Amino acid sequence: MKIAIVGTGYVGLVTGSCFAEMGTDVTCIDTNTDKIEGLKKGVIPIFEPGLDEIVARNIAAGRLHFTTSLAECINDVEVLFIAVGTPPQEDGSSDLQHVLAVAKNIGQHIEKYLLVVNKSTVPVGTAQKVRQTIVAELAARNKNIEFDLASNPEFLKEGDAVNDFMRPDRVVVGVDSERAKNLITQLYNPFMFVNFRILFMDIPSAEMTKYAANAMLATRVSFMNDIANLCDLLGANVNMVRQGIGSDSRIGSKFLYAGCGYGGSCFPKDVKALIQTAKEKKYNMQILSAVEAINFEQKKVVFNKLHQHFNGSLHGKTIAIWGLAFKPQTDDIREATSLTIIQLLLDAGCKINAYDFAAIQEVKHIFGDKINYTDNMLEATQNADALLLITEWKEFRMPNWEQIKNQMNTHVVVDGRNIYNRDQLTEMGFTYYGIGQ
Repeated sequence: MKIAIVGTGYVGLVTGSCFAEMGTDVTCIDTNTDKIEGLKKGVIPIFEPGLDEIVARNIAAGRLHFTTSLAECINDVEVLFIAVGTPPQEDGSSDLQHVLAVAKNIGQHIEKYLLVVNKSTVPVGTAQKVRQTIVAELAARNKNIEFDLASNPEFLKEGDAVNDFMRPDRVVVGVDSERAKNLITQLYNPFMFVNFRILFMDIPSAEMTKYAANAMLATRVSFMNDIANLCDLLGANVNMVRQGIGSDSRIGSKFLYAGCGYGGSCFPKDVKALIQTAKEKKYNMQILSAVEAINFEQKKVVFNKLHQHFNGSLHGKTIAIWGLAFKPQTDDIREATSLTIIQLLLDAGCKINAYDFAAIQEVKHIFGDKINYTDNMLEATQNADALLLITEWKEFRMPNWEQIKNQMNTHVVVDGRNIYNRDQLTEMGFTYYGIGQ
């Protein structure tokens, strides 16, 4: 089978390379000429473990191709995935201009049957807009060419996206024809030999499923952060609470870790978009509005603990920050908690030494030389008055605390992800602050 993927961002590139890995002939399309030329040479524009090897292997095998022209390949493929960006607009709604631009391009060049699959995260009703756009372009050409639409939302975790795609726990697909259903089944069958779990449904339900899934996970995160903040006031330990409620089979243990707020390209954007979609229908998503408000405040909690420790006198303090990406195993800093904390520290007159395994260059685009970037985690703590753990990279789990203590000015640790042992650090002479402990 031959397919095309429009968009070589996070979703498109992972999708295309993983389909190619299973033997499908894939052409990835993007309007960014520099990106396409780089990809032809195996230059990966994002940090995602394992992706570079798959891309290189399938380019060499002749199964993975890159081009800037949809027109030159559209009539050679059976399935075309739309995987372009849908950034949030000022009101929180999704910007569909790139999706509809692809639809227009399809209508201008299609000459035979094609299954168009929307993999971009889009609000309910987008498939109908895509259909109308394609039909309008066909009418302008006096063409009557059959095509089908499908919705196939992605559920990839940044940092583990390749594994998620190659071993999916389920594939959600919205279709409205047997032909589309059969093509999707054929395409995904190699991934489902052991556990065939393609969940077919109507297209609007598939579009909603993506938002509902991310909204539920974001809700669990904000709920636990809300509980953690109350634990701080009452003297309870949220880690114990998490174990207590997570052992209930009705609740489960996933996404119950308290911390300093969620970020990334999915949770913040999708929660906002769902709230805005509801507003357009004159409905108020009360729970999700609270989820968003809690997360906004939670991003300040590490700074607030530091501010309280020093009685508000932070001017001139040197603060070490470990972790800049919104989560480990990625260089993505979209909506990252670190950005909020850095700005608060700068406003307070602090000097900042920041270290992250992958995201330093991304942060430089925002803060430039306003902060100091170090080559390793230990260098960041040199002459520091406090250490803030923001992103729980594996290399931060067991640091050399004796060395860190010897080179810090004052021994304050604010653990934004609750990965350290309070008793151990206290015995060593550190002042330790966790979240909800």
